Amino acid sequence: MDFIDPSDEFVENTEITGWEPVLGGKLAEKAVWVDEATCIGCQYCVHVASNTFTVDDFHGRSRAMRQDGDTVDVIQEAIDTCPVDCIHWVKFEELDNLENSLDRDMFQSFGKPPKTNKH
Repeated sequence: MDFIDPSDEFVENTEITGWEPVLGGKLAEKAVWVDEATCIGCQYCVHVASNTFTVDDFHGRSRAMRQDGDTVDVIQEAIDTCPVDCIHWVKFEELDNLENSLDRDMFQSFGKPPKTNKH
């Protein structure tokens, strides 16, 4: 098995090892993911784990910005505070597919006027 040097940002190996720089070079078994299509923008997770979650400025939905921002216990507490259960522990291998499955163009922006089609 090839190991990725956390200091090498240009590694072309697509195998996910858990040692990627986004993890701070620490081995992690799982990743946190926010289903933004379900998120209601309450921001509870951001208040609990502000080093892990952020709110998208345009859509007003939460998103995981760092996988190593807070301890697992703090992230779990943030997950437990979510009133719509839109935050999940997932395998790292699933992150890209989950992210690509979101169609943010279809999201209604919280607190902003709806998008309209201009003809």
